[in-house]
Amino acid sequence: MRNILVILLVINFSTLQLAKAQESVISEISYSKLEQYIALAKQYYPRKKIFAANEARAKAGVPLATVGYLDPLTVSYIYRPNDHAAVNVLNPYQVNGFQFTASLNLGNFLQKPFQVKQAKAEYLVAQLENQEYDLTLASEVKNRYYAYILQSNDLKVKTQAFQDSKILQDDTRSRFEKGEVTMDVYSNIKSLYSVSISSKMEAEVNFLKAQDALEEIIGTKLADIK
Repeated sequence: MRNILVILLVINFSTLQLAKAQESVISEISYSKLEQYIALAKQYYPRKKIFAANEARAKAGVPLATVGYLDPLTVSYIYRPNDHAAVNVLNPYQVNGFQFTASLNLGNFLQKPFQVKQAKAEYLVAQLENQEYDLTLASEVKNRYYAYILQSNDLKVKTQAFQDSKILQDDTRSRFEKGEVTMDVYSNIKSLYSVSISSKMEAEVNFLKAQDALEEIIGTKLADIK
């Protein structure tokens, strides 16, 4: 029994040492990687592409609205050959050659300054929305990266705890078979081992979820990033 207590103390000490080494998330953060992830998200994340496309569309609308000043103006012409008489019953033109006419829709013309102003305002709004989403996207990448680091550290701690409990469980079983420990002690150690297995598997799932969430927003696998 005394030997079991010694083993427990040693294992607990080693686990605590690992936990102490992993207790700080900040020390694990790489800000150069974080900036790289943010840049990748801006390049590949579909919703970011939507905001960029909206800005480009609004930008294209400004010159179109400006050129539209000519829309209310209508120009037409007619042509009478020079070898025809200026006055002809069958073809009653007053003059020979080209005749030009122009008409202006005053209502549409007066609307154009407001339409240009509206196009510029829509472009500005699209720019601001795109810039705002850049901030939102960067914040989301940071949150997912921090969660990934947290779950990575938690998995390391839970894996070490599992390995320690397995060593203890194997040693206790051997001692139980030799009659050196009681059934109660062996049962307690087995329960501890079962808990460590469940804890490790849960940590693995949480880590994979955090990794998938980060890879989703940056548009590529972490393993493919150099």
